[in-house]
Amino acid sequence: MKKIHFLIAFFGALTAYSQQTADTTAPKKLKEIQIIKERYAKSTQDTERISQKEIEFQKSQNTADLLANTGTVAVQKSQQGGGSPILRGFEANKILLLVDGIRMNNLIYRAGHLQNIITVDENSLEQIDVLFGPASTIFGSDALGGAINMRTKNPMFLSQTDNKVFSGNVMSRYNSANMGFTQHFDINFAGKRWSSLSSFSYNNYGDLRMGANANGKNGSFGERPQYVETTNNVDNLIQNENPLIQKFSGYKQYNAMQKILFQQDEDTQHSLNLQYSSSSDVPRYDRLTDPSCSGLKYAVWNYGPQKRFLSAYKFSKQKALFDSDMNLGVSYQNIEESRISRKFNDDKTKSQVEKVNVFAFNADFRRKLGKGDLLYGTEFFYDNLNSTATSSNRITGIVTPTDTRYPNGINHTFRADVFATYNEKINETTFYNLGIRTGYSALKSTIANNSFFQLPYDIIKQDNFTYSATAGIAKNIQSTKLVFNLASGYRVPNVDDLGKLFESVPGTLIVPNRNIAPEKSVTADLTVTFGQGKRIQLDNTVYYTRLFDAIVTDHFLYNGQSSVIYEGVQSEVFAMQNKGNAYIGGLSSTLKMAITKPLGVYGTVTFTKGEIMDRAGNTPLDHISPMYGKAGLKYENKVMLLDFYTLFNGKKDISDYSMNGEDNEKYAPKGGMPAWQTINFKTAFFINKNLSVYAGIENILDLQYRVFASGINASGRNISVAAKYHF
Repeated sequence: MKKIHFLIAFFGALTAYSQQTADTTAPKKLKEIQIIKERYAKSTQDTERISQKEIEFQKSQNTADLLANTGTVAVQKSQQGGGSPILRGFEANKILLLVDGIRMNNLIYRAGHLQNIITVDENSLEQIDVLFGPASTIFGSDALGGAINMRTKNPMFLSQTDNKVFSGNVMSRYNSANMGFTQHFDINFAGKRWSSLSSFSYNNYGDLRMGANANGKNGSFGERPQYVETTNNVDNLIQNENPLIQKFSGYKQYNAMQKILFQQDEDTQHSLNLQYSSSSDVPRYDRLTDPSCSGLKYAVWNYGPQKRFLSAYKFSKQKALFDSDMNLGVSYQNIEESRISRKFNDDKTKSQVEKVNVFAFNADFRRKLGKGDLLYGTEFFYDNLNSTATSSNRITGIVTPTDTRYPNGINHTFRADVFATYNEKINETTFYNLGIRTGYSALKSTIANNSFFQLPYDIIKQDNFTYSATAGIAKNIQSTKLVFNLASGYRVPNVDDLGKLFESVPGTLIVPNRNIAPEKSVTADLTVTFGQGKRIQLDNTVYYTRLFDAIVTDHFLYNGQSSVIYEGVQSEVFAMQNKGNAYIGGLSSTLKMAITKPLGVYGTVTFTKGEIMDRAGNTPLDHISPMYGKAGLKYENKVMLLDFYTLFNGKKDISDYSMNGEDNEKYAPKGGMPAWQTINFKTAFFINKNLSVYAGIENILDLQYRVFASGINASGRNISVAAKYHF
C-alpha cells in the first residue's frame, strides 16, 4: 500500500508542478476526459453496450445475471454466488474482464469457471461494453474471445446537477426465489471543481429454489434430496423436506465505492477511484452434491470470503504532449480468495488461501494524424501471489501445514507492452482501423516446501515476447453496412496454468506443467447490417477463429505414472498443456423492429461450434455453449416500461462435451443438457422524477432447468419488486 500511495502522491505533485498557471475561476465547460474508452470507441470490433437505463431496469442480482439476461452472453454457474461469462466459445482466463478500463485478470485466473465478475457492484455501473472477438491489440493478454469493460458511475459537478450540492439514490429490492434482499445507497457531492460519489450495496441471498415443473419429457433433474448437517462435531445426513430448495447455496455480499474528481482547469482532470467488495463464505454448491458410498462426499465445501480492493489514480490532460491528449493511470489491486473443504465424517478441514497483489501503470495518448486519429501508449503490470494452506482438526484444534493450490514459494509475473491503433474515415461511407501491440512477459514460481507432493522440480520460469495486430474496414451502402475484421490474439500462461495442484473432479488430479507456451489465435469476422437506422434492423455476424498451441486439460504423466493416490483416492493425472490447434466458428443475429413509436420487437440468437484438431481426429473443445438467445416485446413511454421476453438454449448432447475439459459432464443429465426456454415479464413505473417502482416475474412457468456446464439449477419462478428514490 505504501508503494501505491507514493505513486499517487508522485503523480499528483508532477501534474501540479507542470501546471503553468493556477486557474482560480470555474471552468467554462466541465468535461469528462475519457481516453481509455477511445481504445475501442472508433473501432470496427463487434461491440455491445449495455446502458445505465437498461442496467437499472433489469435490477439483476449481480453483474453475471445482468450479462446473462442480454441473450448475447452465455453465463455458467457452479454455485449461486458465481457467474462465468462465455464469449464466442472462450471463458474464464481466455476472456478479459476490466473495471473502469483496469484489468481484473491476474496470475491465478483459471481455465475453468470464474466468479470474479460478481465482485463488481451492478448497482454502481454506468455502462458495460462487451467486445466480441480478440481484443489483445488494445488490451493485451487473455482477450482471446473478447473483453468485458464495466464502467462505474462518475461523480458529477454542479454544472451537471442543476446546482444541487448533494444528490443521490436509495434502492431496495426483493426476490422471492431465494428470499433475497438488496439495499443500495449512493450520494453525490457536487462542487465547481470538486465532486465526490460514495456508493454502498448489501446483498443477502438465501438458498435458491429451482423450478418445480420438469422440462418436457426429460424428467426432473438436479433436485436436492439430502444434505449434511453438523451438530456437536457429528455429521448427519438429513433428508431435504423440499428437494426443490438447493440447500447451502445462499450467501451475502458487500460492495463499496468512493470516487473523487478534481477539475484542475478546463483541460486537466484528476480522479481517485476506490472500490471494495467482500462476501460471506460462498458454498460451492456442485461439490456439496457430489455423491459417495456414505451418501455425500463433502460436509463442507466453501469459497471463503472473496475480497477485492482497488485503488486507482488517473491524470487526464488535453494537448499535453506532442499535441496529444494524455491519460496517465496508476492502480493497485488486492485480491483474496480461499477454499475451505471437509469430507463427510472427517475431522480435518482443509483451508487454502490465495493473496494476490497487482500493480499497474498505463499511459495513453491520442492525437489527430492526417485525416484520422492515432491512439498509442504503454502498459506495465506486476502481479505477486502468496499461496498458503492448513489442515485443522475440529476435535483437537491442532493446525498443521498442508499442500497448497499453487507453489508455496515466490510467485510473480511482469508484463510490459506498447501499442498503437489508427483509424481514419476515407469518405462519407468508408472507415478503417489498424492496430498493433508488442510486449514482454516474465513469470517465476518457486516451491519452498516440496514435501507434500513430490514434484520433479522446485522452480518454474518463463520469458515470452508477445505480439498481436488487427485490421478492420466498414462500408455503408445506403441502409446496409458491411464490417470486416481480421485480428490476432494471445494469452500468456499464468501461475494457474503452470503451477496448480488440485482435484478438479473426484478421481481426477491436475498437476503442474512448466512446459506450456502462449496460446494464440487469428479471427476473421464479417458483420452485415440490413436496415441500419430504419424501423427494421437486422445485424448478422459470422466469425471463424483458429487457435494455435491451444492450452487444454489432458492426460499427463507424473514421474512416469498416469495415476497417483491423492488424499486417499486413486486419481488419474491430468495437466494443462498445449494440444496443437483448434477452431471455433459461429454466427450471431440480432433483430430490432419498431412496430409503433412506443412498441417494438427484438431478438438475438447465437450459434457456436468448436473442436480440437488432432491427427487422431477432431474432438469437442470445452466452453462451447449450445445455441442460445433472447426474444421479446417491449413497450416504453414516459411513465412506464414493459418487457415481455423469452430466454432460450438449445440442447447440448453428451457426445459434444469435452470429457477432459471444463464442461462438467458430471453435473449434466445422462444424455447431455436438454434444451430449455423460459417466459419472463418485467416492468418499471416512473411515478415522478424522484420515485421509480420495478416489478417482474422470471421463469413464469416455473421450469426446472440447468444452464450448460453449470453445477446448480437455475432459479424457479421468481417474483421481484424494487423501488428507487432519487433525491
